Formats: sequence, structure tokens, C-alpha cells
Amino acid sequence: MLRTRTDLEEMENAGMASYAQRVVDSLGRAVAEPEHRLRTAYQRDRARVIHSTAFRRLEYKTQVFLNGTGDHLRTRLTHTMEVASISRVMARALGLNEDLAETIALAHDLGHSPFGHTGEKRLNELMKEAGGFEHNKQSLRVVEFLESKYPGLPGLNLTKEVREGLCKHQQSFVRFDKKRGCEVSYFSPSLEAQIANVADEVAYYSHDLDDGLDHGLLVETDLENIDLWSRCAQRVRRDHPGFKGTSFRRQVIRNLIDLEVENVVEATLKRIEASGVQSADDVRACEQTLAGYSDEFRVANAQLRKHLYQNLYYHPIVAGPNSQGGEMIEKVFHYLMKNPDKMGETSVARIESEGLQRSVCDYISGMTDRFLFIEAEKL
Repeated sequence: MLRTRTDLEEMENAGMASYAQRVVDSLGRAVAEPEHRLRTAYQRDRARVIHSTAFRRLEYKTQVFLNGTGDHLRTRLTHTMEVASISRVMARALGLNEDLAETIALAHDLGHSPFGHTGEKRLNELMKEAGGFEHNKQSLRVVEFLESKYPGLPGLNLTKEVREGLCKHQQSFVRFDKKRGCEVSYFSPSLEAQIANVADEVAYYSHDLDDGLDHGLLVETDLENIDLWSRCAQRVRRDHPGFKGTSFRRQVIRNLIDLEVENVVEATLKRIEASGVQSADDVRACEQTLAGYSDEFRVANAQLRKHLYQNLYYHPIVAGPNSQGGEMIEKVFHYLMKNPDKMGETSVARIESEGLQRSVCDYISGMTDRFLFIEAEKL
């Protein structure tokens, strides 16, 4: 049985909630393209993200621990795949567009600099007189401009809804209203975008906790004072009384992710019902985001987050190498500002239109940790 794109779109319509973002209602791409016979527009977007150069580079970018310090530790790529998986689960449970939520999740960190948030902070400082640097905005810049794989198309030429999902922390959005025939302002992105954003938090706190324990920087006895850990640990002791060591810890992490996902789904559904939204445009008109934790879990997550910052993110074994990476970024930045010809020819060609500082920033932010080490040593 052959399922064409139109078959898939009909299946979407039948199986989704009224407030989901349907692909047939997409505002399309910056440059119109013929539709694919077998794939929907969001499925094509997902493939474009996965096949991008920026996506492949995530394998060698730091998540928490410096890339290369452990074979089993997460990288920015494995984190991204985990976010995509969680996004799809939550979207399915809520009757949302799974393809859209997953694609946004896969693209959400494409603009991340080397050395994680330390590198991002250092680039932002270096760019403070020229618009700053923020990895969410850079992810949008990557898909709209920096990636160049399709002749005659800007960036990856993704759909409006995927690009909207990468615009985090915006206070307002603008979207063309087909009914009114004009652009209108609205407050929130799609529920699929909101879900991908929450999934990012679920993934990085639970999995950073996992890596911290494996690396010996976090101690189980200390975590017993953390409400979420204690709750999940009690459940594992009840269901698997023989589990100890690594098996016990990993089962606790699994329970933690399940608990967080269930809470987000249930709390989000309650807000959806209370808000009375009936369409994707109704969701966008809501002044408050609908996807997120319950108030109880928001407090519990804040407690876990505080513990991770105190005992993991600021730990010398984590912060030290990342700080050195930040210093390396600064040295390479200043060198390239004086010697821009040392950048790749594509980056040099952008200087005329984008300016020297932004071109250097784009070049460095696209580097992997490993490539930055090599460039710093060479330069």
C-alpha cells in the first residue's frame, strides 16, 4: 500500500487535536517549492536539518563535559536526539504534530558555539558592540542563512512553523493571517514549539544528572535530599529491590524522565482545557504559554537545578576546561579580526555583506571543540 503526501496529510487531520499545527495550514517557505510526492513539508524539513553540516558538527560539541573526556558522556548531538525523542512522545500524547515538534527539537541547538554555555557567554561578550551572540538566534541564522545546500534557496528554506519554533525568548511574533489577508502580531509560538522547548529542559537536567553520577561528581546520598530524586529512588527500591550501583541509578533516571514527561503532558492538557483554545491560531493568541510543568514540579525542578549548578556545572572539573575553551575562543576571535583571510573562503566572502565581526563570530560559533583546539594551535 502506497501512502502519498496527501494520504499522510489526511491521516494528520483525522488523528490530531484541533489545536495542533497541521501541515496543510503551513504558511510555507520563504521561497516556494513544489510539494514532494511522498513526504509532507515538515518531514522534508526534518530531513534537511539532519543532513545539514551544522547537525553533524554537534557530535563534537560540548554538552557539559568537554568533548572527548569520556566515551559514554553526552555530546550536543546525543542531547539533541534525546530532546527530539521526548518531544515526539509528548506531542503524540497531546495529539499534536509529531513531525513538527521533532524537527524543531532537532534544530534547536544548531547554532550552539563550542564549549557549551561558556563559549556562548564569551562570544556574546566579544560581540557586545555588534549585536551580541545567543545560540537560539544563531540556530535560526544557521537554517535561514549560513547553511547553503540548495541552489537558489536561502539557508535550508525551512517552513515558517519550524523557524518560528527556533525563536525562543521572544515577547511577540508576527504571522500572516490567511483569513484577514495581512500580518498580525501574536504572543506565543505553536504548542509543538512549546513542547520542544520543555523537552529540552527535561532532557538536559535528567541526562546531565546521569553524566554527573557516572563521572563521580554527583553523589547519590546527597541527591536523597532532592525531592524528585528521592521520589523516583523510592519507586525503584519498591519495584526493583535488588538493583544497586549503576543499574539502580539508571532506573532512577528513567523514572525521573517518565515522571517529568507525564507531569508536562497532564499540566499542559489542563491549561489547554482551561484556556478554551480550539485552533493553532488560538494557541498563538494566548498571552501565556500553555506547555509546561505543574506548579509543584516547577518548584521541584528548581531545587534539582540549584543542586546541579552548585555541584556539577560549577565544579572545577567541568568549569575549568570550559573556561580554558572560552579563553581560546577569545584568542582566535582577536586573531581572525586582524587576519580574516585565515578563515574559510565562504566566511571571507560574507564579510562584505555581514561585516567583519559577525563573519568571524559565525565562523567560530560553527566550530567543533576539536576544530577550535586545532585552529588555536595552528594560528
